[in-house]
Amino acid sequence: VQLQASGGGLVQAGGSLRLPCLASGSIGMINMLGWYRQPPGKQREPVAPVSNLGSTNYADSVEGRFTISMDNAKNTVYLQMNSLEPEDTAVYYCYGMISGATYWGQGTLVTVSS
Repeated sequence: VQLQASGGGLVQAGGSLRLPCLASGSIGMINMLGWYRQPPGKQREPVAPVSNLGSTNYADSVEGRFTISMDNAKNTVYLQMNSLEPEDTAVYYCYGMISGATYWGQGTLVTVSS
């Protein structure tokens, strides 16, 4: 199983980005997909997960600005990020709980300029 994240880049404060992450390989059963992020010089922190039933949860810092969704047919999870702030600058990592195991994708860098 591989997870491929993309969509990162440089954006001004107040702007938007959408990060897709595609799961490929011997997928089996996807139980959950989600995102973590690691700001410069800080530890990795959870952003949001989404279950295969559509249940979601958000970190307080992104609640109301970010939306996570899953396209089951495409084995893809999306993170729509609106009203971006410089504090959102981080490497964003997608992960998946698939067929009883946890997989991580490579990170994608999001930089928000003030």
